Amino acid sequence: MSVRKLKPITPGQRFRVVNGFDTITTDKPEKSLLAPKKRSGGRNSQGKMTMRYKGGGHKRKYRVIDFKRNKTGIPAEVKTIEYDPNRSAFIALLNYQDGEKRYIIAQNGLQVGQNVVSGEQGVAPEIGNAMPLSEIPLGTIISCVELRPGQGAVMARSAGAFAQLMARDGKFATIKLPSGETRLILATCMATIGVVSNSDHQLLVSGKAGRTRWLGRRPRTRPVVMNPIDHPMGGGEGRASGGHPRSRNGIPAKGFRTRSKTKSSNKYIVERRKK
Repeated sequence: MSVRKLKPITPGQRFRVVNGFDTITTDKPEKSLLAPKKRSGGRNSQGKMTMRYKGGGHKRKYRVIDFKRNKTGIPAEVKTIEYDPNRSAFIALLNYQDGEKRYIIAQNGLQVGQNVVSGEQGVAPEIGNAMPLSEIPLGTIISCVELRPGQGAVMARSAGAFAQLMARDGKFATIKLPSGETRLILATCMATIGVVSNSDHQLLVSGKAGRTRWLGRRPRTRPVVMNPIDHPMGGGEGRASGGHPRSRNGIPAKGFRTRSKTKSSNKYIVERRKK
């Protein structure tokens, strides 16, 4: 993991910080695991804009990722570590002993040639291996955690993210999540050992507005320059800067809790995330 600061031979490179990509081993994805990716540009089926500030961007192909890790007991060799334009983390191509190929989210320290395996019996808690929470030693750093058994990984999947297995009691395991929240999850849920790769992602600086356009994001209008009919923070004489920070539909932006008090999963949250 490394980042590079460019020598500014153009204005757009003046503050640019790019990924070193020193862990990437190939720039050609596995064709059998590619799928077309259609862009909506923020428009619905009638062609009307329903989501602002989206559109354009470079054409991409989707990499089909195995989030379930349900091929149990069969070792797989890590063939390549690759860049994925659809996510912040890097991905790894696995070659299973029975000939099947699958992509997984790569963990920090995962090396080409290394063997990984998923399952319950006889699986060591080593980087890249996927196991049920019931089999993972307490205190282990984990990622790609399921919320319901068989659902596939939904938590701690982005670059540098990780959770920690704190305790087990009966059929539940206690997990400390990246947000700081501590919650109970069924011990039969799968998780992968290790921290998600590309932890330097947060240090990158795009350097110019054009690079954000390449990613499919259009320019965003600040609320304080809108009219009162468009936003609660708009309007006023001259350069008035809008009142209390809140969203377009009036929900306060700083510290206001929007989670429902009657949500059924509240009973599984041991400690809320920090403000």
